[in-house]
Amino acid sequence: MTFAIDVNLLLYASDEASPMHVRAREALTRAIAGPRICYMFWPTAMAYLRIATHPSIFSQPLSIDDAAANIEMILSRPHVQAVGESDRFWPRFRGVIDDARPTGNLIPDAHIVSLMLENGIREIWTSDRDYRRFEGIAATDPIARDDSN
Repeated sequence: MTFAIDVNLLLYASDEASPMHVRAREALTRAIAGPRICYMFWPTAMAYLRIATHPSIFSQPLSIDDAAANIEMILSRPHVQAVGESDRFWPRFRGVIDDARPTGNLIPDAHIVSLMLENGIREIWTSDRDYRRFEGIAATDPIARDDSN
């Protein structure tokens, strides 16, 4: 069974000021350790670089070298694969947008969902509840607190 990781997991794991930092770092460590194949799509990597280095978003933004090194560390793991769009992408994307009718900030999520479906991936590790609106995938929040105990 495979799964994809969303950019918010990467960002929380990098942002030491975030209250989600420790749990996100632990979740990311589990994700890239295997044995399941973990997919990081190129749009996820690019979003991470854009946000983690942005001084208006991170109180202490990463340098481009540090952010790129984080991506390289993840990609160096044997259970991590990076993929992008193929010739089948646009029809898949059209199907996703025809079904979910995303607009604005949901377009990048539809992009990731289309890549997931194109590559046979049905689960994404994310804290973004917006992914629940898309058919054919499951959104798992690996850093949510379990307050039932």
